[in-house]
Amino acid sequence: MKLTILGGGGFRVPLVYGALLGDRGEGRVTQVVLHDLDAGRLDAVTRVLAEQAAEAPGGTSRPEAGGAPAVSATTDLDEALRGADFVFSAIRVGGLEGRANDERVALAQGVLGQETVGAGGIAYGLRTVPVAVDIARRVARLAPDAWVINFTNPAGLVTEAMSRHLGNRVIGICDSPVGLGRRIAKVLGANPREAWIDYVGLNHLGWVRGLRVAGRDELPRLLADPELLGSFEEGKLFGPDWLQSLGAIPNEYLHYYYFNREAVRAYQEAQQTRGAFLRDQQARFYEEMRNPSAAALLAWDRTRAEREATYMAENRETAGAGERDADDLSGGYEKVALALMRAIARDERTTLILNVRNQHALSVLDNDAVIEVPCLVDAGGAHPVAVDPLPDHATGLVCAVKAVEREVLAAAESGSRTTAVKAFALHPLVDSVNVARRLVDGYTEVHPGLAYLK
Repeated sequence: MKLTILGGGGFRVPLVYGALLGDRGEGRVTQVVLHDLDAGRLDAVTRVLAEQAAEAPGGTSRPEAGGAPAVSATTDLDEALRGADFVFSAIRVGGLEGRANDERVALAQGVLGQETVGAGGIAYGLRTVPVAVDIARRVARLAPDAWVINFTNPAGLVTEAMSRHLGNRVIGICDSPVGLGRRIAKVLGANPREAWIDYVGLNHLGWVRGLRVAGRDELPRLLADPELLGSFEEGKLFGPDWLQSLGAIPNEYLHYYYFNREAVRAYQEAQQTRGAFLRDQQARFYEEMRNPSAAALLAWDRTRAEREATYMAENRETAGAGERDADDLSGGYEKVALALMRAIARDERTTLILNVRNQHALSVLDNDAVIEVPCLVDAGGAHPVAVDPLPDHATGLVCAVKAVEREVLAAAESGSRTTAVKAFALHPLVDSVNVARRLVDGYTEVHPGLAYLK
């Protein structure tokens, strides 16, 4: 099988390749094509993958003989897509400099600039949706039988934009729900693989409402024990009292909503925003890779460990949550991607929490709205499981943010600056129409990719 990775020069690509190296079953990926606009980044990542392959069982022997998947790289998008069985999209329009600008412009207006939440997420979406739509159209033309796995943020918004051209053949993934479910199961002494996680919402805006093991919901036991509740990442972030009030465990990104004022202040006071930190950190890595004698895999491992350890550092500092648990430093989205590909390619039926079109699963939203819920996955794709209605407070947030996403899609399609202002102004974390106008002014000034807004 051929897997095309868009954003193939991206820093996290070796995670995906590492997962492929561990897959020894029939119908495995034998060819990986990396696509990126930056040839230097492609060269750096290709070197890391080559060292990974050399260390793997079977080494660099032929893929069909059990060796590592063959890797090639190209800056030609059409060439990369032709004949693909799966397309993994992990692009970053505007690069990390764009993310740093998203944060800076928003914080200057006193609102959140995080890349998927609030003003930053809207700005990133407005830049990304036109590019994602072009990719979707090309896939439909050049690889109509391919399945697209989208990790490009904002993942739910981008998946919905692509689904308008690819239907159910585009599926969004995120590692946050997986990590959350794993942590809850671990605290309860359950095997995550044997637990049914009742999770529902939008990408980066969801809640675990139950965790069933052998038909019994174990979440009430966790919610009734403040000490146990405060022993893992989300308990430390949100506090046991708030989780007990909610009667659910929210995705970590809801910290930006429930503690918005504190989060904004922490980001304003930070020495560097997250985007600026990653921009500088990865620039050092790619610069190091210009040295042909540098140990690529060692440099990548060192940089990745620092990246994971500092994830959401400002939020944890605000909450007094301390450092991340060692078990949370190993990523996860690459495992979801591999499990998804295996389920479809081999009809290995499984259940995964994914971003898919609603199709009657969540009654408060229309069928085409992309939501994040448990799905049954087989050769026919991902089928969302019907879920119980959300409580009113969660329904309000989900509907408000979905309405914002729809305005972003409308602005990207029409090029309307007025609609873009409306998208910002309607977001729960942007508290003024005047602020929304200044945000659009600020973003169009620093992002050439938003020049289409008139």
